[in-house]
Amino acid sequence: MDALDPERLAVDLAALGGRGRCWIAYSGGLDSTVLLHALTRAPLARPLGAIHIDHGLQPVARDWRRHCRERCRVLGVRFVARALALSPPPGESLEAHARAARYRAFAALLDDDELLLTAHHLDDQAETLLLALLRGSGVHGLAAMPGCALLGRGRLVRPLLGVSRAQLLDYARRHRLDWIEDPSNDALHHDRNLLRHQVLPLLRGRWPAAASTIARSAAHCAEAATLIDRQAGCDLAAVAGAVPGSLSVAGLSGLEPPARRAVARLWLRRQGFAVPGRARLERVVGELLTARVDAAPQVAWAGCEVRRYRDDLYALQPLPRPPDAALRWVSGRELVLPHGLGELQVSGAEMALEVRFGVGGRCRPRPGGPLRSLKKIFQEAGVPPWLRPLVPLLFVAGTDRLVAVAGVCGCHPEQAGAPGWLRWSGHPWGALGVFREVCEIGRAAGGEGAQ
Repeated sequence: MDALDPERLAVDLAALGGRGRCWIAYSGGLDSTVLLHALTRAPLARPLGAIHIDHGLQPVARDWRRHCRERCRVLGVRFVARALALSPPPGESLEAHARAARYRAFAALLDDDELLLTAHHLDDQAETLLLALLRGSGVHGLAAMPGCALLGRGRLVRPLLGVSRAQLLDYARRHRLDWIEDPSNDALHHDRNLLRHQVLPLLRGRWPAAASTIARSAAHCAEAATLIDRQAGCDLAAVAGAVPGSLSVAGLSGLEPPARRAVARLWLRRQGFAVPGRARLERVVGELLTARVDAAPQVAWAGCEVRRYRDDLYALQPLPRPPDAALRWVSGRELVLPHGLGELQVSGAEMALEVRFGVGGRCRPRPGGPLRSLKKIFQEAGVPPWLRPLVPLLFVAGTDRLVAVAGVCGCHPEQAGAPGWLRWSGHPWGALGVFREVCEIGRAAGGEGAQ
């Protein structure tokens, strides 16, 4: 049987179940061109589509897009293109940034029950394992690329991991396919290209089946990683923190160091964050656990911050900067806060307000109760110190009369009138469970705000 048999591809995809569209990640290069052609000849139960990502990194990128669109037109395959605007942050390589942006675009495209098919093959798998070895990765890294994984609302599938690059080239020549040659694939300053063009050919010269046996080792590591994750999942459930999604410092400290690291890795992956290198991971399961209770330690890397508050660890996206100036607001309208801090909406109270951040003040959380400092109110509500500067504070416009602490409480006057209601939604910390979506706005018996 042909190493790349369309009927076998159809059987493998049918085993996944479902009937949503199969999207092919179509760059126009050899690998994805072969996958596209083979799938158009396969008896699929799903409709086909192709998505082309324009990274904007090559002067001929528009020509590549036209090439891919025309090939899809000829084959009768739905074609979608997405252009990326890349701006890697300091410390992140352009290659890694482009890859992350590409997969975000793929994830955004997928609907329920849809598949994204990539043309990663046997040689890619061998290269990935060798790169992981050179980085000193553990078994999760050495497992290389899984054949199937969740992506957005659908799944990512790599149906060609058992097919070599030589077999893809043979298929393309037999079917007289034409494809794009990306000159960056020959640049030896990229680690993967160096392995592809110099290291793997040398290994094959001595061990012809080198790519296949290296990929087999990746499969063994994937099995080991699955068993580690299964045990780590049990440990993770046992050391869950008081707040949903957090980790208990005391519980984590009670585990052996290898188990701590396994739990931390699984915890981060389940929260959608990349697992950092060994040094940062050791800080997460080391210094964060031994820090003083009144300290505010954190460990940060690209796209993630792990912070401690009391006995819990939290994994968060990097915190935004609070607005510098007060925001004027007429309460009858929805206010969209800057920097992704969510939206505010007031009902049952018409007044001119100002929204401020990171200022002090005093508040009476209950009618007839004592005034309390904002620090004390935040402590009692369990709001971590590093989130407090980002909590919207509502004042009567032009005054220092505080009427509400969004997500926490209203601030009532001594003689309270009928309260209004404040809704704070769309902020990134809803899953933490420390903020209420709706709280009261305190109003005096005769009208507006509270002292």
